[in-house]
Amino acid sequence: MDSEKPASPDKSQLWEIAAAQNGYFSLDQAHAAGFSSQLIRYHCKTGTFERVRRGIYRLSSFPGSEREDLTILWLWSEQLGVFSHGTALSLHELSDLLPERIHMTVPESERARRRSLPPGLALHYADIPSGEQSWYGSVPITSPARTLLDCVASKLSPGILRQALDQAVERGLLDVSSITSIATSIDVMERG
Repeated sequence: MDSEKPASPDKSQLWEIAAAQNGYFSLDQAHAAGFSSQLIRYHCKTGTFERVRRGIYRLSSFPGSEREDLTILWLWSEQLGVFSHGTALSLHELSDLLPERIHMTVPESERARRRSLPPGLALHYADIPSGEQSWYGSVPITSPARTLLDCVASKLSPGILRQALDQAVERGLLDVSSITSIATSIDVMERG
């Protein structure tokens, strides 16, 4: 009876994965590239890999980049999360908002899952269609229109919302329907 031989580690596959994610990779991604948990521990001891948090690692030789914190949180979400609300507003450079916490939306199906939240993370639950997403480097964020609607729903300051809407219009980031919908929502919020 033949026993299955474990897959050989594919360093180039892991490097490709990590390179697309600012040098970071998850335990599952390493396993998929043929790295056993024992081999990962070995590479951590030799300094080739750095353990960032449970199940998330970094290639030590990879150069640092801006907003690596987002990549780590995205991998923590098992690549299900989409950065949203005030975080996406800031990443789109709409308004002067500097959010106190990082906002991420994960699918509704994750609501029942118990997980320990990393410090500073605000988790939201919604199914975000691909048409309402864009990318900020290696991580997904909500589109400008979805971002503004999420911020209206979370009752962000009307002044910040109007500033963000004006900037989005000025930069041509919204269609007429979105502009009307968002402006109406802000008006309703201000009156109510």
